[in-house]
Amino acid sequence: MAEVVFVLGGARSGKSRYAQSCAERLASQRIFVATAEPFDDEMAQRIARHQADRGQGWKTVEAPLDVASAISVHACLNTVCLVDCLTLWLSNVMHTDRDVASEIKELCLSFLEAKGPVVVVSNEVGLGLVPETPLGRDFRDAQGWLNQEVAAMSDRVEFIAAGLPITLKS
Repeated sequence: MAEVVFVLGGARSGKSRYAQSCAERLASQRIFVATAEPFDDEMAQRIARHQADRGQGWKTVEAPLDVASAISVHACLNTVCLVDCLTLWLSNVMHTDRDVASEIKELCLSFLEAKGPVVVVSNEVGLGLVPETPLGRDFRDAQGWLNQEVAAMSDRVEFIAAGLPITLKS
């Protein structure tokens, strides 16, 4: 089994920057597994900023729904896969009415079977207010379960707050 590093934190906490630096230390060949889709101008600008921040040396694989397949195909001995982020992936899964539990199981299995290192980014959404709508509460709950599953099978878990890592598991 290759190393799995799980990086989570709140919005604008610095988790993507931290995850990128981890990935760059793990392998010389780098795949960015993107889960975001540019449905509006603001999201397109965010994606462009992240691409510019990565710079040269990264290949991007678009996988808004099928992260597991992307990991199976691209994670290999000298190649690290950086998945950013599981929160958008989960939102995509829920909006397409897929079975969340089976999708999470398949995702975690792909991390465990990866032939190369994987760095995974996710949001911690359970520290704030209780969402107002049933869909919001369902999402918050599913995100919490997803984070617990990924943390349990990860080799290392880092929580990012104000740009600083706090090691939860090593």
